[in-house]
Amino acid sequence: MSLKRLGLALAIAGLAGAVARAGEPASAWQRNDQAAARLVAAVTAVGDSERLPVGLELDLQPGWDTYWRSPGDSGIPVTVDWSASRNVASAEMAWPAPRRFTLLGLETFGYSGQVVFPVTVTPSRRGEAVALRVAVDYLVCEKICVPRHADLALDLPAGAGGPSAFVQLIDRWRARVPGDGAGQGLAVTGVAPGAGSTLEVTARADVPFTAPDLIVEGPVGLHFAAPKVALSDGGRAARLSLAVGRDDGAPALEAAKLTLTLVDGARALERQVTPGQALPGAAPMPAPAPAAAGGAGLLAMLLLGLLGGLILNLMPCVLPVLSLKLLGVVGHGGSERRAVRAAFLASAAGVLASFLVLAAVLVGLREGGVAIGWGIQFQQPLFLVAMVLVVTLFACNLFGWFEIPLPGWVGDLAVAAPGEGGRHGLVGNFLAGALATLLATPCSAPFLGTAIGFALAGSAGEIAAIFAAIGVGLALPYLLIAAFPGLATRLPRPGRWMIGLRWALGLLLAGTAIWLLSVLAGQVGARPALVVGGLMVGLAALLSARGVLPARLRLAVPASFLVLAVAAFLVPGRLGERSALPARAEGFWQPFAPERIAVLVGEGKLVFIDVTADWCITCQVNQRLVLDSDAIRRRLSGEGIVAMKADWTLPSDAIVRYLASFGRYGIPFNAVYGPQARDGIALPELLSREAVLDGVRRAGG
Repeated sequence: MSLKRLGLALAIAGLAGAVARAGEPASAWQRNDQAAARLVAAVTAVGDSERLPVGLELDLQPGWDTYWRSPGDSGIPVTVDWSASRNVASAEMAWPAPRRFTLLGLETFGYSGQVVFPVTVTPSRRGEAVALRVAVDYLVCEKICVPRHADLALDLPAGAGGPSAFVQLIDRWRARVPGDGAGQGLAVTGVAPGAGSTLEVTARADVPFTAPDLIVEGPVGLHFAAPKVALSDGGRAARLSLAVGRDDGAPALEAAKLTLTLVDGARALERQVTPGQALPGAAPMPAPAPAAAGGAGLLAMLLLGLLGGLILNLMPCVLPVLSLKLLGVVGHGGSERRAVRAAFLASAAGVLASFLVLAAVLVGLREGGVAIGWGIQFQQPLFLVAMVLVVTLFACNLFGWFEIPLPGWVGDLAVAAPGEGGRHGLVGNFLAGALATLLATPCSAPFLGTAIGFALAGSAGEIAAIFAAIGVGLALPYLLIAAFPGLATRLPRPGRWMIGLRWALGLLLAGTAIWLLSVLAGQVGARPALVVGGLMVGLAALLSARGVLPARLRLAVPASFLVLAVAAFLVPGRLGERSALPARAEGFWQPFAPERIAVLVGEGKLVFIDVTADWCITCQVNQRLVLDSDAIRRRLSGEGIVAMKADWTLPSDAIVRYLASFGRYGIPFNAVYGPQARDGIALPELLSREAVLDGVRRAGG
């Protein structure tokens, strides 16, 4: 039906339109022919904060680049002067990991497109207004290089403030600033001079490397070429060999103090080393394994993805699509085998196509520098509004309040099948499968986390292949009925009994809409969610009354429908307050603080981590059936154990990095740390009391 085509289009539009809002506080753009610069702040006012998060944003025209703190063989770094600012004791600018540019044998490091330098401003007098005045000098290069200057001004008033529209932008770029690598699952494991004036560096990654690069900063007179990279252990181990040039008078490589910056896509680490000294607790990596191992690893991940997709059919996450699946089966009672086979193959194709669309979106977001994960579409209010609208329309259709026929050209492509409600075409079944996928994928399943972790750390081709395997797994029930259509044709023919069934299934979808509204309320507030719910009730009332309206009023129904739908999409931006959720600290649960884990374990304590979200149904099932049980509550609230809750209802780069350190990109996720498990023990996606208690025992020894 065209309703389904309209529904899927609205859902995709909601996902594509879910972008960050621009707004104050920000300085005016200082533009030139090559670039633009401005200051942005993550807070709307100074408040009582000791430190204020600010960002220096550069927006470069296509083809133009600017430089990192160590520009390489040519160029000059971005320089800033804050001396004209008022009530500023210090302003520390951090450098996101750069890209390597190679031209005519010259190696340079810098940025293209957009870059935001996170700045931590410390006021001289806490609580008073801050006036930021910065002079920025930077060099932009294409075929020629042009020096540029910008004078930027941004005032932050005194008084209470909250997160601004730029908080996620600044956080996203702060996540790119190289740290010690622990939070991103990276580690340098060995550094030593090699044969023939080379520097040999070995590194490990919890999630396989994709395209690692190594930038070396050292004393004047030492020059380091681009590394030659060899991967082993399924991409989790890397050996990087760099040719070293040495001028007269330069220190020996063995005694040189070097700063290593290891970059792999959006993750990076920085470490100071001396090649002649062994790294604490590290050992040289073995020689790389043959490259053919990567193919076997991909095949294994494809099988895991297939199995994980199949198991996803049994997870609580499929509850919102239960009515669609049931109706798809019972609606074919008494039908011809050929029609049943075609319909279910179309539904399976819809599932597979939607997974490939998700893969393409995730690849695009990753290439754009956005932290990605499984189910992130449910973190976007506009996507949630789109899904509420689509589910409401499906429910109204099941209630029999309206039926929109397919256009003639689409009907020519369709395959008719007898059944109540008239014509069910291939296009309608295809879109029903796609919608089912969008509703069924906010949570993870056994084996699924491993496959997705491998995919999202790999190339675009690997992401597409593994997501396709997951889609085939989720579509296997449809394929089973397509292979054995008798499973559906032996059911009773649709009759009056279908009316009651359609109403029951419609009520299930109405419940799904209410659940989606509750997730929306957690993101933008209760009032906007109630307004969207009221608009959906009005839309349903309009459709239910359509059949009894006079002919002249009936013509106004499509326009009224469009007005209500557009109004629903405007509500979150006009009435909602898109801000970070407060850290959860309910009962014995403490807010998520990954930097405290090693400290607490060093004190001999156990640490239990629960990564959850309002939109993750499996997470809520784990919470109610396991984590809220008396035995688990007593253990997690006992002496010597700290329980932390990480809320991923809204986007969080910190949580994405934490999940990636275990090779995971989806939830639910739980881990236990202790003296006998300093790196953490990951628990199953579906928790049991026995699994939790066993993990706690193993971590504590």
